[in-house]
Amino acid sequence: MADRPDGAGETGHNKPALSLHVPEPRYRPGDTVDFSHLNIPEAGAQARPDETCDPKDMGALAYDLVRVLGEDNKAHGPWNPNLDAETLRTMLGHMAMVRAFDERMFRGQRQGKTSFYMKCTGEEATSVAASMALASDDMVFPSYRQQGILIARGYPIVDMINQIYSNKADKLKGRQLPIMYSSREHSFFSISGNLATQLPQATGWAMASAIKGDSRIAATWVGEGSTAEGDFHSACTFATVYNAPVIFNVINNQWAISSFSGFAGAERTTFAARALGYGLAGLRVDGNDALAVYAAQRWAANRARANAGPTLIEYFTYRAEGHSTSDDPSGYRSAQEREEWPLGDPIMRLKNHLVAIGEWDEDRQQAMDLEAAEKVKAATKEAEKNGILGHGMHHPFHTMFEDVFEELPWHLKEQAEQATRERQIKWPQGGGPKT
Repeated sequence: MADRPDGAGETGHNKPALSLHVPEPRYRPGDTVDFSHLNIPEAGAQARPDETCDPKDMGALAYDLVRVLGEDNKAHGPWNPNLDAETLRTMLGHMAMVRAFDERMFRGQRQGKTSFYMKCTGEEATSVAASMALASDDMVFPSYRQQGILIARGYPIVDMINQIYSNKADKLKGRQLPIMYSSREHSFFSISGNLATQLPQATGWAMASAIKGDSRIAATWVGEGSTAEGDFHSACTFATVYNAPVIFNVINNQWAISSFSGFAGAERTTFAARALGYGLAGLRVDGNDALAVYAAQRWAANRARANAGPTLIEYFTYRAEGHSTSDDPSGYRSAQEREEWPLGDPIMRLKNHLVAIGEWDEDRQQAMDLEAAEKVKAATKEAEKNGILGHGMHHPFHTMFEDVFEELPWHLKEQAEQATRERQIKWPQGGGPKT
């Protein structure tokens, strides 16, 4: 308690009163938006240090903003990854597919086909471009807005939809909330609804990989709001102490549900600057610049493989939609923010770059968007054959007792048998919920 103790009398009565600072966003609903306070440097102006440099020698990059794509839609500077046109088209295609997927799943939730969904509109580059910079078997520990990683790694879209619908074909057997995917075959660790747990998990996995003398590294994604969790600080400590080959990707999309980034510390410094106190390499990157995202992730991956240490990357981006289908952002932020965001849209910027270098055009973009929408539509129809929310087409009843123990303990066997008998008594003709 901060109450003055008894007997303190008038001591200190003439001292200035303390005041508490409560962070407040610059713009609320109805306000005119002006992002001129943001310092957006010229593309290509940031130095690219050696991948094995001492973190102390790159402190400025934790406050700057690594950018490659300029206002002329051309690639500039030492961070230009010099990707060939086919790779850039593949990247653009993955991002277009993510956006088409989000639109269809959002519509499905509104139609009552699933209970919940989370879009990543405006953030596609932070998952697609970043994952393309990693090896396909590097282990990723995502948060809940990295569906682009699975799409970039070739995970079947129909399986993603089955999981969202929690139907009879759901590979996770209905045991996870919608959009909390998992795929061991694609080195994609199970998404957790308990925010920031993936950070120490990724660090531990990376440490184990190093102990075994493996060549695979770990990468994890977390929102800027979750950096205020204790797990973030524990992970940073272990990573730097044991030189774990891990990449911490902090997605600073300005909002943690309805709390703006100031509540996580954005008013005081950048999130990349948090790396400095731990002795980590820190990079602050334009998260809507797919080339800069790719370059930063590749730099960090090469650093980890060279046993030069972990890296924390802050991707400065913007959450264009609501936090989830349960959220209405018009209640806490200005509707103008999306249009006024100075870093633009990641898909549009990459498309414009390909057009500028003569490797793309508007007709092909329209055809790509249509093809993506049709593929998602077809996958949705296929998944809906396996059931949707409320239709009772789920995994067989007995599966609730499976996949935890290698050999089912006796008491669970008894419970399973008892539950089966009671089920048969209640629905002797096989009625009740479909299995």
